[in-house]
Amino acid sequence: MRSTRQGPVAPNGGEGLTLQQVMETMQALQEEVAASRANQERIQADLEASRATSEELRRSNEELRRDLQNHAGEREEEDQEPAMPPREFPMLFSQEIMDVVIPTTLIRPKVTFSGTEDPKAHLTTFHTQMMLIGGSDAVRCKLFMSTLVGTAMDWFISLLDDHVTLFP
Repeated sequence: MRSTRQGPVAPNGGEGLTLQQVMETMQALQEEVAASRANQERIQADLEASRATSEELRRSNEELRRDLQNHAGEREEEDQEPAMPPREFPMLFSQEIMDVVIPTTLIRPKVTFSGTEDPKAHLTTFHTQMMLIGGSDAVRCKLFMSTLVGTAMDWFISLLDDHVTLFP
């Protein structure tokens, strides 16, 4: 008589596992656990290396910051020129012109004169722009000064006090 069973029967009525299968499963699980531990160790080593690098960068950053502060102090000392008294500007315009306030809504002329350009062309351009935007003679006097730069400004501020009384 032959048995119809092919392997052990599990308690739930299904076919059971052989001892060989259980051993193979346990060995596979052990290999997975070992691989997982190795992976964790690699992650831990990477984390420690990252922390070490971060600490090294922090120290380097602090050192650079200290050096920068030290050099900034030295540079300020080097950059300081002997103290010059503030330049005094004469009162070129008459008091009547000085008392006039330039409206904040007035569009300022977009022309400059350094003294190397044609002065007649500059005056023509300035007159044209002022004709378009408006303004009294006093406003024109004040705005004309704002178009001068460099040598032209140096000349203008060398004029005597109360020298400018109207715009030509």
